[in-house]
Amino acid sequence: MKNLKYTIIAVILLSFTTWAQQTPAAKQKEAITITGVTAHVGDGSIMENASIVFENGKITALGANVTAKGKVVNASGKHIYPGFIAPAKSLGLVEVNAVRASNDQDEIGGLIPHVRSIIAYNAESKVVESMRPNGVLLAQITPKGGLISGTSSIVQFDAWNWEDAAIKTDDGIHLNWPGTFRRGRWWMGEPRGFLPNKDYTDQVGEVKTFMNNALSYGKATAPEKNLPFAAMQGIFDGTQKLYVYADGEKEIIDAINTVKNAGAKEVVLVGGYHAYKITDFLKKQNIPVLVQFTHNRPSFEDDDYDLPYKLPKLLMDAGLLVGLQNGSASNFQTRNLPFYAGQVAGQGLDKEKALQLITGNTAKILGIDADYGTLAVGKSATFFVSKGDALDMRGNQLTHAFIDGRDISLETHQTQLWKRYSKKYEGE
Repeated sequence: MKNLKYTIIAVILLSFTTWAQQTPAAKQKEAITITGVTAHVGDGSIMENASIVFENGKITALGANVTAKGKVVNASGKHIYPGFIAPAKSLGLVEVNAVRASNDQDEIGGLIPHVRSIIAYNAESKVVESMRPNGVLLAQITPKGGLISGTSSIVQFDAWNWEDAAIKTDDGIHLNWPGTFRRGRWWMGEPRGFLPNKDYTDQVGEVKTFMNNALSYGKATAPEKNLPFAAMQGIFDGTQKLYVYADGEKEIIDAINTVKNAGAKEVVLVGGYHAYKITDFLKKQNIPVLVQFTHNRPSFEDDDYDLPYKLPKLLMDAGLLVGLQNGSASNFQTRNLPFYAGQVAGQGLDKEKALQLITGNTAKILGIDADYGTLAVGKSATFFVSKGDALDMRGNQLTHAFIDGRDISLETHQTQLWKRYSKKYEGE
C-alpha cells in the first residue's frame, strides 16, 4: 500500500514536471557578453562579428570592438535578433477556443472601451509559452468583438502574473469598423457570397455619436461618471492610440476621416487589405499600418494571386510605416510571425527591412521603441540568439533568449512532446 502511495505521488509530480509552465527566470545578477554573432539590429542595419554586453537588464555595449565583461558566451557563427513583437493578438486571453470558460477575449456589449484586457491576461498560458522558442517575446494583448472591443496592453512573455508581464498598460483602444459588404447568411436563406451591408450608415452613425459624446464628456465640468466615455479620453489627448480595423478602400477612408474629425490624435490602421490603393491618403494622414499575416489567399477573385504575400512590401515601398500582425489566424499560429516576415523577403523586400516588420517598426507603432524593437545601447536586453536565419523555419533554432536581461527557458510542452515522440521509431 505504501509503495502504491509513493507511485501515485511520483506520477503526479511527473505530470506537473511535464505540463507545468516554465518558471520565470530570475533577475539578471551579473554582466553577460555574447561574442562572435551577426547582429540584426532591427532598424534595417546589420553588424558582422559583433559582441553585445548587457547588465541589469540593459544593453551596455554593442559592436565589433567591444570589451567583454562578466560571463562570456561564445556564439561564433550564430545570429542575434531583437525579440519579435506580436501586435493586436488575444494571446493569454484564450487557451482553448472550444472551451468557453477559457475564453476571455470578448465581453458583452458593442461599445466597451473601458474593458481592460490586461486584467484577464493569463501569464501561465501554454499558448503564450509556445511563442518563445521562435523568438516571439512580446505582444500587444488585445480584446476582440463588437464595434469598440476594449483596451489593449503590451506584455513580455516571461512572468508570474499580469502585473509582472505588463510593460505598457492600456496603450490603445480597438475599433472594428463596419464593412460596406457582408457575407450572405445561407442558413437564413440568403445567397452565398458578398451582399451590401444595409446597416452600414447606421453603424457608422453609431460610432460617430459615441465618439462625439465621449469628446463632449471630457470637456464637461464635473460630469456624471460614465466609464465608457471616460475610457475614451486618452485617444483625444494623445496618451492612447486608436487602432482601427478596416480592409476596403471606402471603409479605410471613411474610418480615418471619421475618427480624425471626432478628435482622435494617434490612429493606426489594422488589416488594410486594400491600403495599397490609397497610400497617398494614408501618408497625408500619417497613418501607420499593421498588415495581416502573409500566409493567406486573396480575398477577391480579381486580386493578384500573390497580393497577401507582397502587400507589406507594396506599403513599405510607398513610404508607410508598416508592421505585421497575425490577423484572424488562431493565437497559436502567432509563433509563425517570423516566417510571415520571411515570406515578404521572398517577394523582394530586403531581409533586414522584412525584419523591421516584426521588430523596430512594430515597436514604433506601439510606442515602445524607446526600450524595445531594436538592439541599441541603453535599450532593454530583450533578444535571442539563433543558429541561423530566424525568418526561415529551417534556420530559426534558438540557443538563448533574454527578456530584460533574464535568461529565459526555451522549453515548452511542445518541445517536451517533440523530444518524447522523436525517439518513438529509433532503432526500428
